Amino acid sequence: MTARAGPLFEFEHLWVRGGEGRWRLRDVTGQIAAGGVTALVGPSGSGKSTLLRCCNRLAAPSKGTVRYCGDDVAGVDVLQLRRQVAMVFQTPIPLPGSVRDNLRLADPTLDDALANALLDRVQLDTGFLDRNATQLSGGEAQRLCLARSLAVGPDVVLMDEVTSSVDPRTRQALEQLARSLADGGISIIWVTHDLAQAQRLADAILVVIDGRFAGTEEAAAFLGEGAHGE
Repeated sequence: MTARAGPLFEFEHLWVRGGEGRWRLRDVTGQIAAGGVTALVGPSGSGKSTLLRCCNRLAAPSKGTVRYCGDDVAGVDVLQLRRQVAMVFQTPIPLPGSVRDNLRLADPTLDDALANALLDRVQLDTGFLDRNATQLSGGEAQRLCLARSLAVGPDVVLMDEVTSSVDPRTRQALEQLARSLADGGISIIWVTHDLAQAQRLADAILVVIDGRFAGTEEAAAFLGEGAHGE
C-alpha cells in the first residue's frame, strides 16, 4: 500500500457491535490526519479503543468503511496492514523466551546489532537482550512491546492507554518516546483517559462520546470540564 496525500484514516458510517450486543461505535464518520500525535479521548466505554482497533483490523465493523491512506482496509492483506499499522496495548504482552526472542518474532532476520538499536530507541540497555521477557517489570515490558512493534518498520503506531498502569517516571518516558517517534515521521494515535496527558502530548485531539466523534461544541465542553477537574 502506497501512502498518498490526504487523511491517514477515514471512517465512513462506521458501526461496531460488541459481543454483548451493544453498539460500541455508532455511525462514526470522520478523519485522522497523518503525522504527529493524535489523541483519542472520551469517557470510559465511549468506543475509543474499539475505534483504534478498527485501524488495523483487530476489530471489524458491522457496517461502514475504514480507509488507510485511501484504501479500504477490508481489502488489504491483514498481515501487511499490521506491519504498517502496529499496535501497543494497554497491558504489555511479552511472550515466553528472551527479549531477543521476542524481537525476532517480529523480524526473524534481526541480528544483535539491530536488536540493540531497537532497545536503545526505547531506552532499554543492551543487557536486556538475554533477559527473560516474562520477568520484566511493567514499564520494561511495555518498552519491549513498543520495540517489538518498531521491529517491522511501521508507518503508524497505535497506542492504547499504554501508560495507565505504569509509574510516573515510566509514563513520562513513554510520552517522550511517542513524541520522538512522531518527530521522526511515524504517525502516533494515542488513546488516553487522561486529558492533561493528551493536551501536553498531542498535536490533535479527537473526542469520542457514546460511540461517535463529538461535535465541536460537545468536544469543547468535554475538554473544558477536564481542564477544570470536573
